[in-house]
Amino acid sequence: MTDQPIEPDTKDWTWVLAEPCPECGFDASLLSHTEVAQRIRADAQDWVPRLHRADVGVRPRPTVWSTLEYGCHIRDVHRIFEHRVRLMLTEDAPLFPNWDQDETARADDYGSQDPATVAVELYDAATAVAATYDSVPADAWSRRGLRSNGSEFTIATIAIYHLHDIVHHSWDVTH
Repeated sequence: MTDQPIEPDTKDWTWVLAEPCPECGFDASLLSHTEVAQRIRADAQDWVPRLHRADVGVRPRPTVWSTLEYGCHIRDVHRIFEHRVRLMLTEDAPLFPNWDQDETARADDYGSQDPATVAVELYDAATAVAATYDSVPADAWSRRGLRSNGSEFTIATIAIYHLHDIVHHSWDVTH
């Protein structure tokens, strides 16, 4: 584990909804939003053994998160998307609260968290958000929500966007 800061990710990743990700190979055009819940559950199962590896807290390079830090991030991603989808289901075109993932990583000291606890929390958060996606009524997938930068999502597109985030980070820790 290290205290060296990671350079913040300032990219707007919404383009992954329109074109394949050249890094992880995710292609949104090959998926349906109705597949997302099952894919989230499967990904969460993969994280449990990753978070129990002996080297879980070791960064592969000083400027790249460890598996533990990525696991904390994925846990929090599930929680954020759970909140956003619930907002979209209960409000008309809500504006999502900003979330600074890099500030959260620093403030919550991802690198010092207990990997076994993170594994349980990640799995539970994934299970909760997957259940939320499963409960979306057929006529609600087009409900909208907005990020503060103006990016607009429907529940269907935010589900796919969410899935890319976790697929990409699984790729990050396995390649």
